[in-house]
Amino acid sequence: MSAIHHLNLPLSEDTVRTLRAGDLVYLDGEIIVTAGLPTHQRLTGTITGQWELPFALDGAAFFHLGSYISEQSDGNITIEYINPTTSTRFNDLMPTLIAHFNLRLIGGKGGLDHRSVEAMQKTGCAYLSFLGGGAPLHSAAIKRVIDVGWSDLVSHFRLLKLEVAGLGPLTVGIDAHGASL
Repeated sequence: MSAIHHLNLPLSEDTVRTLRAGDLVYLDGEIIVTAGLPTHQRLTGTITGQWELPFALDGAAFFHLGSYISEQSDGNITIEYINPTTSTRFNDLMPTLIAHFNLRLIGGKGGLDHRSVEAMQKTGCAYLSFLGGGAPLHSAAIKRVIDVGWSDLVSHFRLLKLEVAGLGPLTVGIDAHGASL
């Protein structure tokens, strides 16, 4: 029987390991989002010293969510929407990112392959499946933009740190024990 979890970020490994495939999750706190392959490549490059990380990712909730940003003349940024993108595009890079940054939650659409599942089991990370086409639902949870990394990239590919409240329902698609929907 599936459970419903209302979680405050960041999460401990022990908390993530209580989640089971099929559970529903609502999130409050800070998340990191991007939809870009170039962003994932830069993140990998931060590990080898090729790029500087714009903000800490250790233990983060990292989601494959595209965004549309409005930038005002006063420098303020508004997120018009967030919407999930397909995670499997990042299969080759995610095991390294999960392990290096000790990510607690990752997510998007479509899941990840066995290499990522193995990394998730080792680090205590779960994959959350987002409702495809759920931009209005997901966007309503955004409370504010905390930080923007790599502003030289198109808005969809930038690394964003957002504060959310009630982001969900999200389904635990892959749990930290390797069970996958």
